Amino acid sequence: MSDITHTAVVVLTSEYKITGYIDLMPGSRLTDYITSARSYFAMTDAIVEDVRTSKTMFRGKFVDINRDSVVMILPAAICEDCRKE
Repeated sequence: MSDITHTAVVVLTSEYKITGYIDLMPGSRLTDYITSARSYFAMTDAIVEDVRTSKTMFRGKFVDINRDSVVMILPAAICEDCRKE
């Protein structure tokens, strides 16, 4: 499993901001991963916050996210204003 990259990401939906990790193959792009995902994709060590209040709704070791509900996704490393935990 050493050929998998544990990538920190931030996902925004209309209701939630979700920070956590997805597993990418080396050299693959986040865009390609999301585009090729079926209905859901997995995130680990997820923190789910309400976008209106910034209140943490819950934390989960594993969360499946509906691809069609994603408004925006970006690597956490390039998110300058994202909360660091």
